[in-house]
Amino acid sequence: MTDSEHHQTALPGNHQAGGAASAPGPLAGVIIGLDIGGTKTRGVRFEDGAAVADESAGSSNVQNVSRNQAALNLADLFSRIGGGQVAHVYAGAGGIDTDDDAAALAALIEPHVPGAKVTVVHDSRLLLAAGGASTGVAVIAGTGSAAWGRNAAGDEARAGGWGYLLGDEGSGYWLGREAVRHSLRRMNQGLPADQLTEALLASCGVQHPNRLIALFHSPDTGRRFWAQQARLVVDAAAAGHPACQELLDQAGKDLAGLTAQTLQKLGIDGPVILGGGLGMNVVPLQESFRSHLAAAGVIDVRVLDQDPVFGALKLVSEGSGAH
Repeated sequence: MTDSEHHQTALPGNHQAGGAASAPGPLAGVIIGLDIGGTKTRGVRFEDGAAVADESAGSSNVQNVSRNQAALNLADLFSRIGGGQVAHVYAGAGGIDTDDDAAALAALIEPHVPGAKVTVVHDSRLLLAAGGASTGVAVIAGTGSAAWGRNAAGDEARAGGWGYLLGDEGSGYWLGREAVRHSLRRMNQGLPADQLTEALLASCGVQHPNRLIALFHSPDTGRRFWAQQARLVVDAAAAGHPACQELLDQAGKDLAGLTAQTLQKLGIDGPVILGGGLGMNVVPLQESFRSHLAAAGVIDVRVLDQDPVFGALKLVSEGSGAH
């Protein structure tokens, strides 16, 4: 569940669009896709539709880091992915709820790509496109959580995505916080530390559950730190810890609820594409998500099989969501 700060992968051919030497209209030249999450910024450079560079840096989402830190992380990323004559940058980020949000992020990106068209959208749009769909509902279960969708008439709807103080149910942060709450409840009840509490104490470097209270509220820890503790819940659930199994089921149920709200507002029944670090990798959460949606009559549910950033090409070719 932990995102590495720097990332390099092989660039698979199935992300190419068009021929190796050229690409049709909107995919010609250099396009850069950015997926800006709560813990990292992923960037892929496409030249004539083919991925030629893939790098990651720290988060440049100003809801998670300072504006100055976001700018530094973007500078780090572009120093390695390259700028130059870029035709289009398509960026997806959490917390893009208004045109002002999009414009503020675009202003941080533009100095690195002079003359390029910069499009900023909510990151769930990237996810839907990466799943190969133009309509349907994309669900993010990562550091945070949200559902966003679009129907054939072009209507859009979303649920969740309110941020960790107001929601983010079913997310990594939510699971990390619930692990702390579980440990504190056991302490208040006079019960010994169980498997989850012992793992949490070791991960946090403290000796007693009562130390978790100050640590949780400390400026030295934040959304990312607690989201990383979600892996402890996943591991304990796999080892048979009943409370952790219940937490993963609840996460799937909550995410299914966000999805059902979005589908209902759009008047569609799918497809639903589940992504994010938790959504793509935690099988019990996937199973819970599918079962709760099936109970609501939703059966076209897919788990994303490539990273959302590769949805940028589809969105550029469709010419959607310009800011």
